[in-house]
Amino acid sequence: MTEKGEVLQLDLSTATKVPQLEYTLQDLEAANLLLRGNSIIDWHKLDLDSYAAADQFLRLHLLDIQDPLDRERLRFVFNEAINYLEEHLGLHFPPDLRDPSDVRDLFIWASQYGGFRRKQVLSCVILKLMHVINHMEAADLKFQTSVSEARLMDLAEQRIITRAEDMRRKNLPIVAFYGSRKTRNSTITKLLAKKESIAATVFDKLRFRLVTETRKDVLPALSWLMRDVFPFNHVIPGQSHNNLLTLDQMVRLQEDPHAETLLAQLHEADRKPAPLLGEDNPFSGSSYSIINCIVDYPVRIDEFLTDNNPRHGFLLGRTVYVLVEFQILDRETSRANEEGENAHYLYKSRQREIVERRLKRGGRRRKLDG
Repeated sequence: MTEKGEVLQLDLSTATKVPQLEYTLQDLEAANLLLRGNSIIDWHKLDLDSYAAADQFLRLHLLDIQDPLDRERLRFVFNEAINYLEEHLGLHFPPDLRDPSDVRDLFIWASQYGGFRRKQVLSCVILKLMHVINHMEAADLKFQTSVSEARLMDLAEQRIITRAEDMRRKNLPIVAFYGSRKTRNSTITKLLAKKESIAATVFDKLRFRLVTETRKDVLPALSWLMRDVFPFNHVIPGQSHNNLLTLDQMVRLQEDPHAETLLAQLHEADRKPAPLLGEDNPFSGSSYSIINCIVDYPVRIDEFLTDNNPRHGFLLGRTVYVLVEFQILDRETSRANEEGENAHYLYKSRQREIVERRLKRGGRRRKLDG
C-alpha cells in the first residue's frame, strides 16, 4: 500500500524467460525461516559446505574476508562468543574449534552431516552467539554515531536498487520491483491506528515490493532475495506474514524432483507445512494476499566513523542495521489486491475511520455527547 509521492520509481518491468535455478537445501531452509517467521537461534544445522558459500554469506553481511579489518572483526566476535560460552555456560571446546586457523571453518563444520556430531553442534552454538553479539554491537555502534535515520535509509535504498539492477541482468522472473517510504503524515496515521503507538513499532518506513510473473516464480524470487539481497539470519522473528503459498506448494510448482527431495530434509521441527497466515491488519480486505517480512538490513557506515575512536572498526564493526520490509507476490494476486474490498482508497478509508474513532472516543463506540 503506497500513498502518492511515496513511490521510489524502481519499476523494472522484466518479464522474461525464467532461468533454471538449482536449489540448495540452504535455499529451502532460508525460505522456510522467512515464511514461518522463525528464529535462526532455533536452528541446529547450516548448509554452507565450502569457503565460497561462506564468503557469499559473509558478503551479505558486508564483510569481505580479503579485508584485514573485516577478518579482525570476524575473529574478535568469534573470541567474544567463545569467552561467553566458556565463562557463562561452562562449555568446553576441542583445540581446533577453540582456535581455528580460519573462522570460516565454523560454517563448514556447522553444515556437516552424519558421524560424530559434537563438532557440528558446537560450531552451530558458536555461530549463534556470534550472530547475537554482532547484532548487539551493531546497535551500540548505531547509537554512538550521529548518522540520521533518513541517511541510513538512503544508503539501504541505494544498495537494494543496485541489487535489483543485477536481478534484471540475470533475467529473474520479476515483473516489477519497486519501493516506497512512508511520509511523515502516513507514519503519524499508522501510529494513531496501532495499539502500540510508539515510533519503534513502525517497521515499514522503507519497503520494497517484488512482483513475479506467476506463482511458480515466487520461490525463485525468495531464493534470489536471500542469496543476493539480505542475509536470511536477519529476518526479524515473528514479523513475517504469509497467506499466499506454503513452501510445499511453492516447491510442487517447480516440478523439480531435486527440490522435492530437499524439502524432505528440512529441519525436523519444520517439515510439517505451516498454515497460511496473513497479517492481522484491520485495514486490509479479507482476501488481501501477500508474503511480507521485516529484515534488519546491513548498511556500512565507514564514511561516518572517526579513526580516533578505538571502539570503531574491529570492536564494534563498521555495519549497522536498518529495518526494511520486503513484500513478495505474483502479478495476478497483485492485480486482485487492488480491486474490490482490497482497493487502496478503501484501505485508507478504514484506517482513517479507526484513527478518528480512537481520537474522538477512545475505546468507546457510542456517539459523543453534544
